[in-house]
Amino acid sequence: MRVAGIRWSIEASFQTAKSQVGLDQHQVRRWDSWHRFTTVTLAALAVLTICAADAADQDHTVTGLITLTVNEIRRLTSACIIRPINDLTHRLHWSGWRRRHQARA
Repeated sequence: MRVAGIRWSIEASFQTAKSQVGLDQHQVRRWDSWHRFTTVTLAALAVLTICAADAADQDHTVTGLITLTVNEIRRLTSACIIRPINDLTHRLHWSGWRRRHQARA
């Protein structure tokens, strides 16, 4: 029973890695390339998870926002750092609006 419970958490982690950091988007040709790609994607997921856990420690009742999720942190990282735009305040405002709307729902 304990092994089945561990397997379920591993499957959930792999599903999150597939949807958030693209674990399933590599075309395997060789063991070395697969190993490198998997290591990088799981490291990226670990960074996103640590950021989400750090954000969950903060008190969000004052701002009326939900806590930052792994999905929202990935989206903000992609929008603000990887693909920078001229209007950074617009992206941050949009993120705040989405999180306020989710908190109300």
